[in-house]
Amino acid sequence: MYATSTQLHGISLRELLPEARFTGDEDICIGSLSADSRRCQPGDLFAALVGAEHDGHDFAQQAIENGAQSLLTERLLPTTKPTCIVPNSREALGKICQALAGNPSHAMQMIGVTGTSGKTTTALLIAAVLKADRRRVGMTTDQGYSDSFQTMPARETTPSPMELANWLSRMTLAGCSAAVIELSSQALASYRAAGIAFDAAVITNLKSRRLDSHGDPEKYRRIKARILQQLKPSGFSVFNTDDAASRRLLNKTNAASMTVSLDGFGELSATLTDRHRSEQTFLLSAGSETVPVRTRIIGDHYILSCMQAAAVGLVMGVELATIVRGLESVQAIPGRLERVECGQAFSVFVDAADHPDRLATCLKTVREVTSGRVICIYGATGNADRAMRPLLGRAAERFADHGVITNDNPGLEPPLAIAHDILDGYQQPGRGHILPNREEAIRYALRQARPGDSVVIAGKGNRNRQVVGHVEQPFDDREVARQWLHEQANSSFSNSNLSANAGQSAPVAGTHLRLWRGE
Repeated sequence: MYATSTQLHGISLRELLPEARFTGDEDICIGSLSADSRRCQPGDLFAALVGAEHDGHDFAQQAIENGAQSLLTERLLPTTKPTCIVPNSREALGKICQALAGNPSHAMQMIGVTGTSGKTTTALLIAAVLKADRRRVGMTTDQGYSDSFQTMPARETTPSPMELANWLSRMTLAGCSAAVIELSSQALASYRAAGIAFDAAVITNLKSRRLDSHGDPEKYRRIKARILQQLKPSGFSVFNTDDAASRRLLNKTNAASMTVSLDGFGELSATLTDRHRSEQTFLLSAGSETVPVRTRIIGDHYILSCMQAAAVGLVMGVELATIVRGLESVQAIPGRLERVECGQAFSVFVDAADHPDRLATCLKTVREVTSGRVICIYGATGNADRAMRPLLGRAAERFADHGVITNDNPGLEPPLAIAHDILDGYQQPGRGHILPNREEAIRYALRQARPGDSVVIAGKGNRNRQVVGHVEQPFDDREVARQWLHEQANSSFSNSNLSANAGQSAPVAGTHLRLWRGE
C-alpha cells in the first residue's frame, strides 16, 4: 500500500478517466489522494488497490472514517460517498498521480528502459549520452532517483506512482529537458508509470527470468510490452535483435523502431577489437559511419547497452562524436563488474549477478581477461525461487575454477539449507566450498588468489545491506574486499621494512651525519 498523500492541482476524474462509472455524483473533482486508509486526510480520494496480501476495498470504511470524501474502486461498495469505479484501480491511480502533479512528463523527453537484464546500465548510459549533448537529465533507476541537482537512494527500481510523479515534477522545476525511467517488470505489472507518454522505449532483452513473479513466459513478455503501448505517436522503440524473444516482439509492434546487434543484423552494430581486465575497445557502426569506443567496463553485454544508448541518442539528434564522448565518460557502473583496485596482483570484480544467466555471463566475461584462475563467491536470497539455486551452482561449477557458496540475504531461511540447494546443481559437489558467513567467505577467497587470478564477488553488487534472520545490517562487498586488500598491503609493507632492517644495528648520530653529508 502507498503511504503518501498527494495534494496539488484539482482534476476531474470524468475527464481523466472516460471509461469510469460513477455513483453518488456525476463527477468527482479531487485535489489530493491516498492509497493507505490509515493515512487518509480530510478531502482525500481513497484509492482501493488489490494487492497480493490485502484488498484495499476491505479498508474503504476506515478511509472514510479518517476523512476520505470519495473513493476509487474496481467494484461497487456499500457507501454513499461518491465513487469512481474503474476496470483497474492501479492504472487509474498512476494516471491520477501524473495529472495531480501537472503532467510533468509532457514537458520533457521521456525515455523508458525495461528488460530482463541491463536496464540500469543502459539507463545510465543514455543519461550520459544526453548529458554529453549539454542536456539536463533526470533519472529514476536502481542506482537512485535524481532531479539533476539532488540524488536520493532508490528504495525500489521504479518508485510508486505518487513518488514517480513527484520526482518528475522536481525534474521539470529543475529545468530538465529529458528523463530516463528504469521500469522493472513489477512496475509495469502494477502500472506505476501509467499516465506517462514515452518518446523512447528501450527493451534490453527478454529472458523470462521472473517467472516466479509473473507465472509464465508469455505473460512476462506481455507485461514488458506494456511500455510500447505508452509510446507517443511520434515515439520510437529500441530492440536488441540478438535476443530471440525481442525479435518476436519487434515483429508484432507497429511503433517506429531502431535495432542493435553484435551479430551484425541491426541498424547499429559493433565489433570488439580489444579487451583487457580494465578496459575494452570496440568499433560502433551506424549507417556509413564507424567510430571507435573505449570503455572502462568490459563485456559483450556492456557493448549492447552502449549500442542501445547510442540508438536513443541518434534518434534524438545527438551527433555520433558526442555519443562516443558520453559513452566513454562512464568510468564505472556501481555493482556491475565493478573493479576493486588496491594495487593487488590479481583482479577483484563485484557484480550484482544473482541469477544463473547473469552469473554465467559475468564469469565468462571475466574468464576472457584472466590468465590464471577464476574464483567466485556467491549465494542465493532466502525465501525466493528455489528452482534457481541449483542452476546457480551449475553456472559457478562450469565457469569458475573455485566456487565459494555463502549467504546473500538468507532472511529467516537456514543459510545451510540454501547452500545445499545450490550444491545440488554441482556435478562434483566436492568442488563447492561452503562458508555461510559472507565476510569470512570473501576474505577466504581473496587469500586464495594468486597473481593473474580473478576474484568475482557476485550477488549483491552495490546493495549495501544484508538480512540474516530478523536482523538487517550494513554490508558492502566492495568495502569488505578493500579492507582486506588494505590490510594485506599494510602487512606486506611492514614485513618488507622488517626484512630490510634485519641484522642491522641502529646507526649512531655521528654515522648518520657523515652519511648525510656524503650524499
